[in-house]
Amino acid sequence: MQLLSDVHVGLALPGPPARLALLSGSYRYYHYGCDGVDDRGWGCGYRTLQTICSWLAEAAPDGMGARPVPSLREIQQALVEMGDKPPSFSGSREWIGTVEAALCLDHFCSVPGRLVHVRQGSDLVKELEALCAHFQGGGGPVMVGGDRDHSAKALLGVCSGPKGAHLLVLDPHYYGAAGSLTRDKLQEGGWACWRELGFFAGGSFYNLCFPQASARGHPGGDG
Repeated sequence: MQLLSDVHVGLALPGPPARLALLSGSYRYYHYGCDGVDDRGWGCGYRTLQTICSWLAEAAPDGMGARPVPSLREIQQALVEMGDKPPSFSGSREWIGTVEAALCLDHFCSVPGRLVHVRQGSDLVKELEALCAHFQGGGGPVMVGGDRDHSAKALLGVCSGPKGAHLLVLDPHYYGAAGSLTRDKLQEGGWACWRELGFFAGGSFYNLCFPQASARGHPGGDG
């Protein structure tokens, strides 16, 4: 698949940064329909997980980088084999969240995913230090999803300054075949953009999944 890489590159900052932390390393942008599967309405968690797996593959120093990113069906089957889901889950249109993503990171990549529960969107401000430490330590995409805001996304960076705190959000909800968009169009469409903390619904809880590996290819990230 001709997937775009590092689609946040070239984005203007939301304001003069007093503090800036971005992910290290390289990733590929997985989105609805990129492999010919129409997963609109249920696939955002899988696509975000695939993006994280692509980053881990690029970061691996010892040949693990050749391991393919799992398909939607492979993710579902793995969760069934782990006993997390019933057999009917494989081949279904049921979504996954950060808990399933953490299980799959360990299963496919031998990397644990640290889960952090945030009681409501406004409390994400309390996690800015952890996110900064994660990215400054060489960490990769962080998956985020909630209950009322159940659209999974990836966080790629933090910027804080006179205009407040912003998170760099990678949204997998673009629908189209691989190669159907350019980096410029993706950024113009808001699929990769800086978002104020108020973007995250105040009435929704959120879970974060920090992959515990660094772009230097060893366990790390103090997220």
